[in-house]
Amino acid sequence: MRKIMIAANWKMNTTVSEAKELARALIANTEMKQHVEVLICPPFISTETVYNEIKGSGLLLGAQNMHYEDKGAFTGEVSPIMIAGMCQYVILGHSERRSLFGESSQIVNLKIKAAIRHKIKPILCVGESLDENKNSLTESVLHSQLSQSLEGISNADMTCLVIAYEPVWAIGTGLAASARQADDTIGFLRKALAEIFDKDVSDKTRILYGGSANATNISEYLRERQIDGALVGGAALKANEFTSMILKASQTQK
Repeated sequence: MRKIMIAANWKMNTTVSEAKELARALIANTEMKQHVEVLICPPFISTETVYNEIKGSGLLLGAQNMHYEDKGAFTGEVSPIMIAGMCQYVILGHSERRSLFGESSQIVNLKIKAAIRHKIKPILCVGESLDENKNSLTESVLHSQLSQSLEGISNADMTCLVIAYEPVWAIGTGLAASARQADDTIGFLRKALAEIFDKDVSDKTRILYGGSANATNISEYLRERQIDGALVGGAALKANEFTSMILKASQTQK
């Protein structure tokens, strides 16, 4: 059985003190359930603060991005060895990294390999734009992102990797994909994984939905067979709403 994950991507929000308060609120208000994995991905500047705050709570810590080199002349970047001691996960290939910072799937591939090398679990994000969706290019775009990002990754490596399907047109817009749409597309991703690797990898890989997921619609998504959780943006900045999402996930029978 694939374990449900509810992951919070705080993006470029919260000061260090705000991040500490939000982490505390989640610890205080979250009734942890054994079959739900809860992940918080704060801004880099708050990583150590949040790490110390949630230690021993059952909450997991992740990074929002990282460079693929261990060190060097890369001003403003953060390397895998800088986060490896604190972060269990790292988000890679997020649509904002791809569209705003020009990251290609080849760059994402290097980052995935670096994360695995340092025993950090990658969350690979894939998703199509509104134009690509309207022009029936969703499957070809997703297959390309998936195959290029995972080139050279072994079946054994895939045991630690999570995928997040995030339709670009639904991120931060309030225009969430319907549960059926998301489930169908994630079903396609599973078929692609079976083609690239094998059915065992396809069956065991967790695939999350990301794109305006919130406390109102999370149960609808999780009732679908292919969806294993959510990568949450705006709703994750509100402790009560994110807590509600976790509790609803804990009540879901897959």
